[in-house]
Amino acid sequence: MTNTQHTTPLVAGLLLAAGGGRRLGGRPKALLTHRGRPLVEHAVRVLRDGGCEVIHVVLGASADLVRERAQLPGCVLVDNPEWAEGMGSSLRAGLASLAADALPVDAALVSLVDQPGIGSDAMARVRSAYRSRDSLAAASYEGKRGHPVLFGADRWAGIAAGAVGDQGARDYLKAHRDAITLVDCSDVAEPYDIDTEADLAHLE
Repeated sequence: MTNTQHTTPLVAGLLLAAGGGRRLGGRPKALLTHRGRPLVEHAVRVLRDGGCEVIHVVLGASADLVRERAQLPGCVLVDNPEWAEGMGSSLRAGLASLAADALPVDAALVSLVDQPGIGSDAMARVRSAYRSRDSLAAASYEGKRGHPVLFGADRWAGIAAGAVGDQGARDYLKAHRDAITLVDCSDVAEPYDIDTEADLAHLE
């Protein structure tokens, strides 16, 4: 009998939701209200609807409050005590959590909690760009690379090594630009960030 156990690759969702909202008066981005619920719930649903059954969520600012107020059933919640250092520390914490998952995760589909204009269609498109554990893919908007990004598991160590400050994976992606599959999502998503008071107008 043929072993079909690994015929379908496991692409897990990795949601970075640790930001403290410094330019939003210190309101944690995960707890901003969108459609009547915490923004982090919306971001998890988008990953799930995009095809990710396994989802790890990195929390930082007001992590205890997020756990208390947000309903995130089935998610692995990862605390990043170094969240104030920037996105790099959250990416490292998330990749380490995925690497320790009991399931053999083949790739991470990374999204940011403060981009509600990027929906499940974009998640599904980038997720479908997975080819191997060496895959690198990213959404693009009008030719410019954005989120979500897909990192094959064989690349996690290299990405984590360069994830410092607010850089995240920027330097790694720049150094490996020829290996990145860009997936145009301009027609299905808007890659704005919720960073300032004015940006709150994007929330519903």
